[in-house]
Amino acid sequence: MKVPHSITLPLVPRLAALFIRCLRATMRLRCSGRGELEEIRARRGAYIHAFWHGHLLLMPYAYPGGRIGILISEHRDGEYIARTMARFGHASIRGSTTSGGAAALRKAVRMAKGGWDLGFTPDGPRGPARRVQMGVILAARLSGLPIVPVSFAASRARVMRSWDGFVVPGFFSRGVFVYGSPITVPHDAGEGVMAEAASALEEALRRGTDEAKALASDGMRFSALAAPGPLPPGVTR
Repeated sequence: MKVPHSITLPLVPRLAALFIRCLRATMRLRCSGRGELEEIRARRGAYIHAFWHGHLLLMPYAYPGGRIGILISEHRDGEYIARTMARFGHASIRGSTTSGGAAALRKAVRMAKGGWDLGFTPDGPRGPARRVQMGVILAARLSGLPIVPVSFAASRARVMRSWDGFVVPGFFSRGVFVYGSPITVPHDAGEGVMAEAASALEEALRRGTDEAKALASDGMRFSALAAPGPLPPGVTR
C-alpha cells in the first residue's frame, strides 16, 4: 500500500534525523586536516563546504557551526533532505544544475555576501557520481569564498545501490572526516581556470575519501586523530 505524501513528508524527516542522531551517538568520530578550515573560521571568513552526495548522512557533524545554506534539489526527494537538514539547523537553497539553477545560484551568492557558509554536493543532484559539476565552481567565483573539500569514510559501512553510492555507516563504527586544502576561484576566472578548479576539487575529494578509509580502518592511527571541535554557543547537533 502506498503511503500518501501528506503523511510521509512530515514523518520521514523526523525519523531520518532521529536515526542520524542515534547512529552518531554510537560512533566515534575523528577529523584530519581541519587546521586550514579553522584558520578561515578564525578570520571570521565564510567558506563553501563541499562533499560528495553519497557522504551526506553524517555531514551535519562535519560542519563547525554557524550559518550554512545547502544547495538542495527542487525534486520531491530534495524536500525530504531539506526538512531533515533543517532539524540540524541548516537552511536550504532550493535548486540544482538541472532545475532552478540560476535562481539558486543567485540566492547562494547573496547569502555568502551576508556572511553565510554554503554547502554543495558537487556531483548532485543526479550525478554522475563523484564528478564535479560547475555549479560549485561558479558559486566560488561569484562569491569569492574558498571551497573546502570534505570527505568521509567509516570502518564499517553499507554502500547503497543508489546512483551516488550512498554510505550508511554501521552502528558502533569509527568515522573519519578529512578536510582538504581550500580551493579558490578568481572572480575573473575563465573557462580554463574554472575547469582546472573543478579537476582539483574532484581530485581532492577522491584523495580525501581514500585517506578517510585508511584512517578509519586503522585503530592506532584513528586514535591519534582529533575529535571534531566544540560547536559555537547555542548550536546543537
